Amino acid sequence: QVQLVESGGGLVQAGGSLRLSCAASGRTVSRYGMGWFRQAPGKERECVAAISWSGGSTYYQDSVKGRFTISRDNAKNTVYLQMNSLKPEDTAVYYCAADSQPFRVTTISREYYRYLEVWGQGTLVTVSS
Repeated sequence: QVQLVESGGGLVQAGGSLRLSCAASGRTVSRYGMGWFRQAPGKERECVAAISWSGGSTYYQDSVKGRFTISRDNAKNTVYLQMNSLKPEDTAVYYCAADSQPFRVTTISREYYRYLEVWGQGTLVTVSS
């Protein structure tokens, strides 16, 4: 059974940066696509970024394009989300998620989030204005 543990959240001023990490145990995540979701108070959970098992394909929600970067270090069994130019509207609990099936796709589409079914516990990001 895989376990995903997020870290790196915190309080930052608008315009600042944070890097979130998602460490996996119990499974070699190098075979699995991964993603980052967020859920703001009173809003639905949304996928902000995803990355293929190889790292060769990525997806970003329009609101974070050019500001967020998803990456993976398969040797460390870890996925990252680098967040720059943060805005107050980025405030949310951020969750890491993994695909339940290895090698499912090589090219990430905007619908790929439907396959990300294994979740971490979340880390809170608060951006002050």
